[in-house]
Amino acid sequence: MSELQVVDETTFDELVLRAGKPVLVDFWAQWCPPCHQIVPILEQINAERNDRLTVLKLNADENPAITAAYRVQAMPTLMLFQHGRPIWAVVGARPKAKLLKELDDALLAAV
Repeated sequence: MSELQVVDETTFDELVLRAGKPVLVDFWAQWCPPCHQIVPILEQINAERNDRLTVLKLNADENPAITAAYRVQAMPTLMLFQHGRPIWAVVGARPKAKLLKELDDALLAAV
């Protein structure tokens, strides 16, 4: 399993807002235990669905402008972007099956 690619304030526009496919951004913090718990699930999803979805991680403490711009107030926050705009967000870790169902539902609703 490979590590998730990191996005920050200098690469957010290119990697998230101008991406050619949906992007799931994991807003996380080093001090947040659930943030660390969900990483293996996100790595699995990234490996299994990398042909149609990109999963990136953004350290909320190190990127306060983006965190504030998208009103992220709790960690982890997972936010799904499509065509440069957020279409879905959820706070907290969850099992892989539940997360995949929620992602699929959000992508179908956005079509």
